[in-house]
Amino acid sequence: MYRILFALALILHFPFEVCAQETSFYQDVAFINNISMGLPQGNIEQISIISNIPIATTSSGQYEWKNSKWILSNNNNSSKVLPQYKGIPQEAGKVLSTTNYRNITYVGCENGLFFKIGNNKWKQELPSDSNYSWALKEVAALTVDTKNRLWFGAKQGMGYLENGKWTLFTGKEGVPYNHFTCAAPGPKGEVWFGTEIGAFRVEENVFYYRANRRWLPDNHVNAIAVDTDGTAWIATKNGIAQIVSKEMTYPEKAAYFTKQVEERHNRMGFICQNQLTERFNINTSELAISDNDGQYTAMYGAAQAFRYAITKDLEARELANRSFYALKWLVDITHEPGFPARVIIPVDWHEPVNEQYSREYNSRHQKNDPFWKDIFPRFPLSEDGNYRWKCDTSSDELAGHYFYYGIYHDLIAETKEEKDAVKQVVADVTDHLIKHGFKLVDYDGKPTRWGSFDPDYFNSIWGWDQRGLNAMMMLSFLNVASHVTGDPKYDEVAEMLREKENYDIYAMHAKEFFPPENAVPWDNNLGLMSLYGLINYEKNPERQIMYRIALENAWLHISKQKNAFWDGLYGAMAGFFTQKVDEGFFKPQELFTENPLFAKASIDRYYKSSLDNRYMTETLQRIPLDLIGYDMDNTHRLDIQLDPTPGQATDMGWGNDTFALPIDERGHVRLDRDAFVLHDNEGNGYAEHEGTFYLLPYYLATYHKLIEP
Repeated sequence: MYRILFALALILHFPFEVCAQETSFYQDVAFINNISMGLPQGNIEQISIISNIPIATTSSGQYEWKNSKWILSNNNNSSKVLPQYKGIPQEAGKVLSTTNYRNITYVGCENGLFFKIGNNKWKQELPSDSNYSWALKEVAALTVDTKNRLWFGAKQGMGYLENGKWTLFTGKEGVPYNHFTCAAPGPKGEVWFGTEIGAFRVEENVFYYRANRRWLPDNHVNAIAVDTDGTAWIATKNGIAQIVSKEMTYPEKAAYFTKQVEERHNRMGFICQNQLTERFNINTSELAISDNDGQYTAMYGAAQAFRYAITKDLEARELANRSFYALKWLVDITHEPGFPARVIIPVDWHEPVNEQYSREYNSRHQKNDPFWKDIFPRFPLSEDGNYRWKCDTSSDELAGHYFYYGIYHDLIAETKEEKDAVKQVVADVTDHLIKHGFKLVDYDGKPTRWGSFDPDYFNSIWGWDQRGLNAMMMLSFLNVASHVTGDPKYDEVAEMLREKENYDIYAMHAKEFFPPENAVPWDNNLGLMSLYGLINYEKNPERQIMYRIALENAWLHISKQKNAFWDGLYGAMAGFFTQKVDEGFFKPQELFTENPLFAKASIDRYYKSSLDNRYMTETLQRIPLDLIGYDMDNTHRLDIQLDPTPGQATDMGWGNDTFALPIDERGHVRLDRDAFVLHDNEGNGYAEHEGTFYLLPYYLATYHKLIEP
């Protein structure tokens, strides 16, 4: 019930009118039809379209779709029963499917595909093309599309016959699964196939897999029917999925997600995910807290800042300002200037937050995690007694804060009050780090678990693997501070770290990618968000070249993740470098004089970005409008390759094109996750995620002219 109400609200909210100057695309939305919509509980045996009205057949009768409800029908249309055919060879086995193509009857059998050649005479069809030649088995799907092509689905794969020529597909060509149950044509040449684990649509030889609870009430598909609008009605063992493809534009999708964030993900100006007290029901959402309210609020603020820079929309400016002052509040509320809290909640928050992190809990937790910090209370009381703030702040928080501080300063801060506020908070946080020897120091006088940016930590057994990332982040923080405040002391501190402690050398390898446990995906967020400030505000041409090399090194390890945010950050920063080359910023003969050829060779090599924005646009267009976290399992798919890396988890892999699966087929929608995880679960239906993960990459990419809006 609730997912269809969600989808209906979407359709009503947008007229889906497409402006000629805007890019349009088709957005799939799933409506789940079950007992709440009038259907009987359980198996839907058959679905058909009669006079463009869907008719569902169940063991308790037939139901027809009227006024967005299923009602018991007086129709007595019998459920689909395959005709009896004479003359089919006995060895063909049971008839599983049938269709008529060019006035010829075709039947799919357990042991072959056959077509009628005369009175009770049949001939076996043996499809072949340049890659395959098949004697088919288990031909459970047959249909003819509107382009007059015959399609089949069988154990070997699937294919179509056009003008006497076969084109065949296996998992290598994109077939997700091959235990077929049915097939149905759509009005524009697309074809839907049902299987025992999900359904998929084929358009222009591209496959769109629709499985798991995001798309279907049950993975076992019994039948599919497609109406004249192209809506697919998919009958399963536990209800019906109605999958609609609606034409929309990027700005329409952005407006939808801004509304979603404001209605269900705004807690006192902080952006957060929510929890659903009833599974899959967004009407039961409750705002949650996390470790990273600061980072997620910064990302939303940055999205709105880019939006304002593009559109001059005053709503965007207001939201960007609100996000900045929420981040500033995180800094102002704590025990000393410059220490940012993770979270702020009212003192009467409904969860017993400190009781969850008792001394006993900390002691038990340290047995499995020796680096867990034993600090109590984890949520100290604010000075005015009205709020609690969460301590043990990490590098994640700092990356978000500084990323947004620079963007806010450049794109939003216009009044003296706004400019003074951002200068003050940047100076406070940076001075805290410098004062404490490049550490975040908590109210207990000790560093936070993930807040060490100092040389001693980098040279220890505990911090060696973090030194590239954290050294680069510290230099980025100092670059942002220098740019925002104009105070030269931050340049002097950065110079000391470079000359005495080699921070710029460490920064050239800002991320560890092996062993697998060191390749955590959220570090890519930290790295790229920090590189954005580092490269954007770097004034020295030699260091610009060094950081451009660091950017490419990071990018090569994540370029196939189909992550629109990472793609956008890389494209923007590569664009900074290209622009500086074009402006004559670099004088190769004057740079790296100990090796006169290095600068020119590097400039030539890295002048051109290696971004292919097709994958960024694919992800932006296919981020689902439904951001509930579902359990999504792709480990059974035929169109994947498992990751062979030693020590890697067994559920890691990618598509046959070596890129990650499309985002609407994966188990996560957040763009700080590993897209190569094949079985993922973000809340298992009890959480909805925030639309920032569309808004930020969209507005970032548009601002930097990486996509056509």
